[in-house]
Amino acid sequence: MNFADCYKPRNQTCSVDVGNITIGGGAPVVIQSMTNTRTADIEATTLQILQLANAGSELVRITVNDAEAAAAVSRIRDSLDDKHCHVPLVGDFHYNGHKLLTDFPDCAQALAKYRINPGNVGKGKKRDAQFSTMIELACKYDKAIRIGVNWGSMDQALLARLMDENANLAEPYDAHDVMLETVIRSALDSAQQAQEIGLSKNKILLSCKMSVVRDLVTVYRSLAQRDDYALHLGLTEAGIGSKGIVASTAALSILLHDGIGDTIRISLTPEPGAAREKEVIVAQEILQTMGLRSFVPLVTACPGCGRTTSTYFQALASQVQDYLRKQMPQWKEKFHGVEDMSVAVMGCVVNGPGESKHANIGISLPGTGERPVAPVYEDGEKTVTLKGDNIAEEFEQLIDAYIKRSYSTKSQ
Repeated sequence: MNFADCYKPRNQTCSVDVGNITIGGGAPVVIQSMTNTRTADIEATTLQILQLANAGSELVRITVNDAEAAAAVSRIRDSLDDKHCHVPLVGDFHYNGHKLLTDFPDCAQALAKYRINPGNVGKGKKRDAQFSTMIELACKYDKAIRIGVNWGSMDQALLARLMDENANLAEPYDAHDVMLETVIRSALDSAQQAQEIGLSKNKILLSCKMSVVRDLVTVYRSLAQRDDYALHLGLTEAGIGSKGIVASTAALSILLHDGIGDTIRISLTPEPGAAREKEVIVAQEILQTMGLRSFVPLVTACPGCGRTTSTYFQALASQVQDYLRKQMPQWKEKFHGVEDMSVAVMGCVVNGPGESKHANIGISLPGTGERPVAPVYEDGEKTVTLKGDNIAEEFEQLIDAYIKRSYSTKSQ
């Protein structure tokens, strides 16, 4: 077996510049998210964009659905710039985007990318004219676009034609397969139309979002084989809580392993009172566990068993992970490569010392009936044994000291 064959490099798709971010062309996979505030509420929208950007969202999409929202966009952009936040903004347009971009040139200029759903632009000749208007404005202002198609917005005329053609085959395909093909063709045909109007290929991203994992994988594999447009991945309407996280991870991990996808969004339904930034953290964790990017040191922790009847190690693992994420912005400004560090928090003698030795820094807590001491390992060597009531705080101090000692500062 040739182990080199097991690794599939990312496709070299056409690169697209969106503000200060490059998507595709071998660039790292970009994380994006979307606000759920009323865009006309400038203060609330600006605050949520800042929160998403601080969490690691590299693009933020906002709804632009009416005149009030369109009028607010440039003021939101100015407010973000005043706060030294230069995250590119993407305008989400449906039904009336051609009019809003025409009537509010400041909005058209402030956005870095327009999200266009061709199926929601209009019908027949009206659709062609309104779609053309949006593309012409993208050309005028030198903006990128994302052509996004899903179940609810595929080209219905194309669907009818493909269904008729399929019915006349000696061995017709399943109707579901014809619908998947329609989604793909709707995106590709619209992209081709945009190029015919005058928009260059390196200004176009495509997405064909599905809500079922197998459908999403099927569609994007086919889409990636047909052309080299930069691709936006996401399982639409993924759901709430663990269901949304698991479904998104299952779908995107398959595609990313195949080298498919240049930017991702995790479309989680927020739980009541939960932070919007959760979708950003999940996206980061998918990319980091896939080995595609690093954002924050990963914590290895055992699941617990009868040997670990105390919940102390669980609390410590959670506390350490929160500490790493909280400290990461400061560390990243000062030190090279700290995001690649590995940390282990283990609960008993069975796997604890071994896993701790494999991490850059790890701690092995005592299990049930074991001596109440916790050895700490740094780069495979035991350096100190902690005990008492302040193990968590002392371990955090050791992590901080390890980083300062092991990673070069960016001023050097």
